[in-house]
Amino acid sequence: MFAGSDSVLGENMKDSSVNGEIFYLGVDGGGSKSVARLVSSRDGWIGTGISGAANPFTDYQGALQSIREAALLALDDAGMPGEQLSELVAGVGLAGVNVPSMARLIGEWQHPFKGMHLTTDLEIACLGAHRGGDGAVIIAGTGSVGVSVVDGNSLALGGHGFQLGDKGGGAWTGLEAIKAVLLADDGLGPDTVLATMLEDQLQGKGLAIVEKMAGSSPDAFARLAPRVLEAASEKDEVATAILSEGGNYLSELAAKLWQTTPPRMSMIGGFADAMLAWMDTSVTERMSPVLDEPEMGAVYFAQLQGKLSSDKRN
Repeated sequence: MFAGSDSVLGENMKDSSVNGEIFYLGVDGGGSKSVARLVSSRDGWIGTGISGAANPFTDYQGALQSIREAALLALDDAGMPGEQLSELVAGVGLAGVNVPSMARLIGEWQHPFKGMHLTTDLEIACLGAHRGGDGAVIIAGTGSVGVSVVDGNSLALGGHGFQLGDKGGGAWTGLEAIKAVLLADDGLGPDTVLATMLEDQLQGKGLAIVEKMAGSSPDAFARLAPRVLEAASEKDEVATAILSEGGNYLSELAAKLWQTTPPRMSMIGGFADAMLAWMDTSVTERMSPVLDEPEMGAVYFAQLQGKLSSDKRN
C-alpha cells in the first residue's frame, strides 16, 4: 500500500533514541544494482553504498545479499563499522513486493537491521521525487510505469514488462528495434540504418541475432536503445516511429495520472531524459524536477512508518 504525506524528514528527524541519534538506511533495490543511502538524524546524509542487483523474483538470496552489501558499503563510506548494521532503521524498496507472496517471503527474512520497513520500488521513487509528499512519477528506465500518490490513495499504471508492454522504456525500445531489423533482413519491412548498427553491436545478423537475444534479460535489450536514439538523430524513419510510439504512450500515461490531481509530477529513470523529447509538449511543460532520489524516498518511507507506529502507541 502506498503512503502519501507531507514532507516527513524534518519532523521524524526529531525522534528520540537512546543516544539521541537515529541512523536511517534507504535502499533502492533494482534489477541491475542496489543503492543504499545512510542518513543520520543529527548530521543528515552521511554515506552511500552501491552493490549488485536486488530483484527477488530473479534471485531471492542474491537480492538479500545485495541489500546487505549495499548497507555495509554505506556504513564504510560514513566511516562506521559493519557491526552498526544492527543500529540502522531500514526502508527497503524492491520490485515485485506488491505481490503478497513475495512481500511475505521478504518479510520473513532475518535481516541484520534494528528494524526494516518494506515497500515497492515504485513507492520510494514517488516519495523521493516529491520529498515525501504527494505527487506522481513516470519512470522510464529499462521498463516504464506510472505512479500517483494523492491523499493516501495510489494508482499504478503499466509496468507489465517489455514483452507485454512498457512502451517508452529502454528494453521495449531495443526489442522493437530488433523486430524492425529482422523484418528488414527478410525484405518484409523498410530499410533502416538500425540494421547495420545492431548487427555491429551484436556481431551477427538474421538468425544469429535471434539466437543471441532469445531469452535475454531486459537489460540486454535496453542496451540496444541508444542505437535507436542515434538512428533517429540521422532521421531514420523506423527509429523515429519507434520513439514516437513510445513517447505517445508516455504522454497518454501522464494524462491519465493527471486525472488523479497530483500537486506535481516528475519523470525519472535512465531513459527519461531521452524520451522527454518524444512526448507531447503539453505534458512535458507541466513536469517538475525530481527533488530526491528513490533511495532517499526509502528513507522517507522508513521515517513515515516509524511515525505511524509511534502515533498508534500514543
